[in-house]
Amino acid sequence: MSETKKTDPAAKAEVPEQASAPDEREVLLKVENLTKHFPIKKGILRRQVGAVKAVDGIDFEVRKGETLGVVGESGCGKSTMGRVITRLQDPTGGKITFEGRDITRLSVGDMRPMRRDIQMIFQDPYGSLNPRHTIGSIVSAPFRLQGVEPEGGVKKEVQRLLELVGLSPEHYNRYPHEFSGGQRQRIGIARALALKPKLVVADEPVSALDVSIQAQVVNLMDDLQQELGLTYVIIAHDLSVVRHVSDRIAVMYLGKMVELADRNALYEAPMHPYTKALMSAVPVPDTKRRGQKSERILLRGDVPSPIAPPSGCRFHTRCWKATEICRTTEPQLLELKPGQRVACHHPENFADQAPQDTVLLSAAKEASELVPDALISGRPEGAAESESEAETPAAAEPAAESEAKSDSGAKSEVESEAKSESEVESEAKSESEVESEAPAESKPEAAEDAPEATSEATSEATSEAEDATDSEVEAEAGSEPEAASEEESEPEAATDSDPEPEAAPEPEPESESESEPEPEPEPESEAEADETPKARKPKGK
Repeated sequence: MSETKKTDPAAKAEVPEQASAPDEREVLLKVENLTKHFPIKKGILRRQVGAVKAVDGIDFEVRKGETLGVVGESGCGKSTMGRVITRLQDPTGGKITFEGRDITRLSVGDMRPMRRDIQMIFQDPYGSLNPRHTIGSIVSAPFRLQGVEPEGGVKKEVQRLLELVGLSPEHYNRYPHEFSGGQRQRIGIARALALKPKLVVADEPVSALDVSIQAQVVNLMDDLQQELGLTYVIIAHDLSVVRHVSDRIAVMYLGKMVELADRNALYEAPMHPYTKALMSAVPVPDTKRRGQKSERILLRGDVPSPIAPPSGCRFHTRCWKATEICRTTEPQLLELKPGQRVACHHPENFADQAPQDTVLLSAAKEASELVPDALISGRPEGAAESESEAETPAAAEPAAESEAKSDSGAKSEVESEAKSESEVESEAKSESEVESEAPAESKPEAAEDAPEATSEATSEATSEAEDATDSEVEAEAGSEPEAASEEESEPEAATDSDPEPEAAPEPEPESESESEPEPEPEPESEAEADETPKARKPKGK
């Protein structure tokens, strides 16, 4: 019999006191450093080469008569944790204490008497029911295995349980394939509540149900908890359901428990960044907010693999507040506020536990761009100022580097322009010398005309170069006035240093062009400069 059926008036007076002070309740289940690793074996000898760290060191406790909700993303280890604490799977390490008794290493025979007090509602309603058994035999299996004879017979008790979960007593002789997924889940709930257990681990109990049936089943579980004194550990994805049925909520991420707090404190002021991101994803059914942008935090990337989890804080690869200490040091689950434990170096709505480390990681900078400023403004002022001070030098360095690169790039462009023009002039000079020497060897009469041809070629080349530079100066005068003034002065220097026909090999124009940067000729002007000597060859001949 449960303690709620006692007729002692003093005991009745103690019930509201226990409800008002949940910390004073007796601890029913206590978990210490619980781990569950699934080995990965390869080769002929089946040697272990790795392990899937589904649950990697969690600590929590559940008191009598309360409901602990467990939330988190898919693959974070919630269902594995539920199977381990009910001893359906053996833990790799840690300690599980139920009613003061260590059940971590109990054998199957020793656990059989305790199955009456610990039951589980499974997530998959299709795989949890035997298709060859009728509903009556499935729900009555706990009575048969534990040797319990209920009042009025097994059949009558089973039909009563079916009515409790919203099914008809006529379904007693039907098979599981004749029911939908939601009806199968209700059958599993009826089987778990058959023996009136003390602890029920419900893995997604209402996820397969319709919205109207969800409220019915949730209210049913609340009524049974008050009537029988049940204790629930509810694993769910629906945050609204968890808030409705839970007294305390635990948030898991990649095999770790990152936050554990009262439901009101957790929903009103979450302290872990991952919890804040989860809460921002909850839709608010408010018609007044229709058409308005919701302030949601978009987490970058996917959940890392549990085979090789990140070092330090496992959430630092997606966190917008991650610093170097988050990557190197694993945070401990500490009680920062009364009844609220958080595992974070830079918690929300609280002073940083590592105020000396304020430089954000590169991944954190990218993630912070997706987070609205209104959401980040909830952090402490000192942390925000320190982060801004740390970011300003980091932002100033790239700016200085970019300016230096631009200056060096401008210098290199000017040098390349000067070199290209000097190469064009040297090619024109070399061709003019070749033309002057070739006719002198073949015909002595042509040697007399060679100086005139070379003078005409050099004058044409210089005039074309001057035209090209003038056109470039006019094109760049609107965008770069300072460069235009320099370029206007350069053509004058070039015209003053134009060589005479007899003093062609003098290196003065090259030195002046190297010392004074000249604009880079456009591709069309280079092509014209290359084509002009070829067009002048018949003149020399």
